Amino acid sequence: MVEESDHENRGVIEVNNSTSLARVVVRQIIESGITDVVISPGSRNAPFSLAFFAAAERKLITVHVRIDERTAAFFALGIIKATGKPVAVVCTSGTAVANYHPAVLEAHHTNAPLLLLTADRPAMLRKTGANQTTEQARIFGKAVRYFADVDGPVYPMDLPLDSLRMGPVHLNLQFDEPLLPDDSSDWVSEIQVAPKSFVNRSKPGTLRLVGARGVVVIGHDRAGLSVEEITKFTKVLGWPVIAEDPLSFPDAIAHASIFLTSQEIRSKLIPQSVLVIGRTTLSRSINAFIKSSPIQYVVDPRTATVDTDRQADRIFTSLPDLQGVIQSDDWISTWNKVSERTKKLVASLDGWNEAVIARTIAAAIPNETALFVSSSRPIRDLEGFALPRTGVDTYANRGLAGIDGNISTALGIAYAHKATIAILGDLSFLYDLTGLINTEAINCRFIVINNDGGGIFSTLPQRGSHGFETVFGTPHGLNPAEIAKAMGVSAQQISSLKELEAAVKAPVTGISVVVCDVPNRESNADNLKAIYDSLNSI
Repeated sequence: MVEESDHENRGVIEVNNSTSLARVVVRQIIESGITDVVISPGSRNAPFSLAFFAAAERKLITVHVRIDERTAAFFALGIIKATGKPVAVVCTSGTAVANYHPAVLEAHHTNAPLLLLTADRPAMLRKTGANQTTEQARIFGKAVRYFADVDGPVYPMDLPLDSLRMGPVHLNLQFDEPLLPDDSSDWVSEIQVAPKSFVNRSKPGTLRLVGARGVVVIGHDRAGLSVEEITKFTKVLGWPVIAEDPLSFPDAIAHASIFLTSQEIRSKLIPQSVLVIGRTTLSRSINAFIKSSPIQYVVDPRTATVDTDRQADRIFTSLPDLQGVIQSDDWISTWNKVSERTKKLVASLDGWNEAVIARTIAAAIPNETALFVSSSRPIRDLEGFALPRTGVDTYANRGLAGIDGNISTALGIAYAHKATIAILGDLSFLYDLTGLINTEAINCRFIVINNDGGGIFSTLPQRGSHGFETVFGTPHGLNPAEIAKAMGVSAQQISSLKELEAAVKAPVTGISVVVCDVPNRESNADNLKAIYDSLNSI
């Protein structure tokens, strides 16, 4: 039973039910402090679209419009990543709702506060053959923290808004005709923004350490924790740090994912314990190293929501208090020696190839620039070949590590930053071309590593299998630069490190695309293998 809401006494009951419901929900969303909504055009969601637009005219919320619902949801995810604040998305009924699903899953696996507002026809029209009507209730299953199938003129938002602290929330709202407002009341002036603050009263656990030969491994998504709090924690611990994102942790061991590919080197660096922050999803070498440790600790709040069956000797949902910290200068020195030798090897690499391109981009990105890195090879090349540094805000979709929605996520991040560089593979770029349909003032430069297909598969066991090029390599033969130009986006093709450095360092104004046409996928895989093989002699 829904309790009587004071919103019924604030000028909403004199209008039709659909308009009333939309205004009541929009009012509570804005009053909670949400500042952005991404709308995809449709008829059934008209009550929402008009209510949000009216509020936007009063500068109470920013409305973004994306014609593609998949693009809209990933764009919202980008804003969430960059701001840490919830974002709402609005769509019409039918297949529009299903197009949110990829971003919902990404939000689910990162605890991202994505508020899904899906318009629906009245429940009585379901299973009757009515146009654009399907079973939208619970369409996202267990991927949302809260769901409600809503009808009537009012709905209290306290519970769904509070649930956003733990991840995505879905409200399916039944709008019956008429869908347009039938009054001229000035309901927007009644909105009073008053966000509620949440005080986390839970106390951190305590970790009593055993031995001095420990290592901290930081997953790319950092378990949602800030760089600052992790850095403070690792300095107290004093263990060597391996970071999947070396651009956020300048004190991390350089090129660990490369030198740990050597079984000989790994055998000399077997730890007594490993503490993993977040998930490690990039390199087999890092995961093999973690498994070599007799004791494993995990810090990740998702073990309470998504990864409930994750295994470790101790699991924490927040950074624990430390007891019994012991540090070994010899242990740290051993790691630094291997890292320094690998640095010399990486610095000696030359030519126009994906490894050197990653090393060059990482070093050339100006300070105070945001960086989005797509899944597949680009993020792994940065992990391996970038020198640790600071001054860059780094993002990626590592919840499910898909290549869908990468352009849109990058633009959502760029909306919240003055300048953003996004590194994508050619397939990631082609997958999300509708993301380039944009009329907003956003500054983002896309660097597309074009190897004409799925380069990562050439580094996996599938390489050389019968039919490889057809079902794994998937060459497309397209020119990403020309495609971008056809969509009204400035684009250029480059083929030298000098051109690349200039493109990375140049001021980012508006949306542009730089395509790096690289040697074929097979030669890149051979180059990586040669680098790994040479580690035995360092």
